[in-house]
Amino acid sequence: MKKSTIAIIAVVAVVAIWAISAYNGLVKSDESVNQVWADVEASYQRRADLIPNLVNTVKGYAAHESETLEAVVAARAKATSINLSVDDLTEENMQKFQKAQSEISSALGRLIAVSESYPELKANENFSELQAQLEGTENRINEARKKFNAAVKEYNVSVRSFPASIVASFAGFERRAEFKAEEGSEKAPKVEF
Repeated sequence: MKKSTIAIIAVVAVVAIWAISAYNGLVKSDESVNQVWADVEASYQRRADLIPNLVNTVKGYAAHESETLEAVVAARAKATSINLSVDDLTEENMQKFQKAQSEISSALGRLIAVSESYPELKANENFSELQAQLEGTENRINEARKKFNAAVKEYNVSVRSFPASIVASFAGFERRAEFKAEEGSEKAPKVEF
């Protein structure tokens, strides 16, 4: 065999090994994003699962606050109806998902505010426990979002970095959307007494 043929075979082998390695790295990053997205969904599902118990506890004490209770139930129904798979994480879909989730947060905020008017409700052990669980769940959601954004950033860097971007474009790996702050969240809320 000629030396040039051996050199060509060696170069092809090195390129093939590199391409396989780059592809496997992209798959690993992609799967990391998938796993972290599942954690985000699990955190939101936990919150959605706690809401009916909280609403039912409040119902017993604040029957005439039906508008607030209905708003919470409606926001939960809307948020849980949006099933966003990891393959559909576009900017537009993420905005819809975040909007639905922020409606739950807003409705829950109103529900907690209603509870302030009912001292016997605030003293209720079930209500206090549910409220503490919701607070913990909100913290979990925030942590899950942070981990998701970190995984998406790592993935997006892999997809866009040269020379792995060549493999990414051939294999169909595309950038993923991250969680972003809601519009207007950069402004501090105005509190008046």
